[in-house]
Amino acid sequence: MRYLLPCLVLLLAGCSSGLSIQRDYSSANHASRVQYVVLHYTSTDLEHSLQLLTEGPVSSHYLIGEEPPTLYQLVDENRRAWHAGDSSWQGRTWLNGSSIGIELVNPGYRETPAGRVWAPYSEAQIEVLLALLQDIVRRHGLAPDSIIGHSDIAPQRKVDPGPLFPWARLAAAGLIRWPDAQAVARVQGDFTERLPEPLWFQQQLAALGYAIALSGEHDEQSRNVLAAFQMKYRPARHDGLADAQTAALLQVLNSH
Repeated sequence: MRYLLPCLVLLLAGCSSGLSIQRDYSSANHASRVQYVVLHYTSTDLEHSLQLLTEGPVSSHYLIGEEPPTLYQLVDENRRAWHAGDSSWQGRTWLNGSSIGIELVNPGYRETPAGRVWAPYSEAQIEVLLALLQDIVRRHGLAPDSIIGHSDIAPQRKVDPGPLFPWARLAAAGLIRWPDAQAVARVQGDFTERLPEPLWFQQQLAALGYAIALSGEHDEQSRNVLAAFQMKYRPARHDGLADAQTAALLQVLNSH
């Protein structure tokens, strides 16, 4: 009996090492596991960012430095990185398993007596990001609504990449949809005369992909989601308050 176990182990090892897989056929019905690209800022400098993303409990697939805008790949795209956390978009939750995370070295904001002061992104950094996004979109066959911010998927707890992130540049590059300014102006007047009820705003935000409870009230969770939406499409004022321009932006985006 004492010889049986070693023989069994050797037998199994031999079967494993001698495994033959037939690869002459492949299915035409498949797609990338990647559904989204999530953009973040690191809230710190490059050295600390690299330490956090390689030695800490969080990670991302890519990190883009500031000056110079060096592009680092920290996790293979086929592996899961821990960048999204508790998250939701378009009804899908916990997006670590279905997304690529990109961190940009940027301090975020600092609190001052006059309010938050946000740090800008460098032009060179954005150019590297655009090239990376175009490559990822092409390889994974992603739709324009697939590129989102951390504040989009976790609006109750995150604000990155912040109001100074140039979403309009991504739209100009064909990477995300953008509301037509003339269409927004046409419908904004109607909303100025009569602002929709809170439930309407919640339904419109949910239709775009945001996770929001349909409470029918302008409560704290609604203000956080509205602020996330405004940071993206109207960064000059992202107070989280429902107004005619925000209503017009939502209607135009959801009607195309």
